Amino acid sequence: MAKTLTAEQIAELPYRPCVGLMVVNGDGKVFVGQRVDHDQNAWQMPQGGIDDGEDVTTAALRELGEETGITPDLVVIEAETDNWLPYDLPHSIVPKIWKGRYRGQEQKWVLMRFSGTDDQINIVQPHQEFSEWTWISPKDLLSSIVPFKRDVYAAVLEEFGGKI
Repeated sequence: MAKTLTAEQIAELPYRPCVGLMVVNGDGKVFVGQRVDHDQNAWQMPQGGIDDGEDVTTAALRELGEETGITPDLVVIEAETDNWLPYDLPHSIVPKIWKGRYRGQEQKWVLMRFSGTDDQINIVQPHQEFSEWTWISPKDLLSSIVPFKRDVYAAVLEEFGGKI
């Protein structure tokens, strides 16, 4: 059973270091996946924790493979956010994720240009994150994402917008 945390206890927790991936195809559409662990629409771009000893690029390419099956030779890294972008999880979720050790995530985002074909994407992986995936227009991204991540996604769109 998950422990209960007060708002004050949650506020004292650190952020989990994480990398986010904006994978864009040749048509300027953004990869999003539907999370397997949600019973509602919970689309997101690939993301994941940065392991000890990893830099942002190494973590980004590892997460890309783990979540999408896309290999590094099929992408070109075009940009990285200047700053770390934090988001807080809803308080009800904090005790259930990462054993209640983090209040949310602090992310560096990487813009990747995908040069492959859709049949080179395989979300069926050993630790599968997504039940389905699609390409969406950047203008539709914010309305498709869970509300607690929208500010971060807006910042990513603002920073990468001219490069998409």
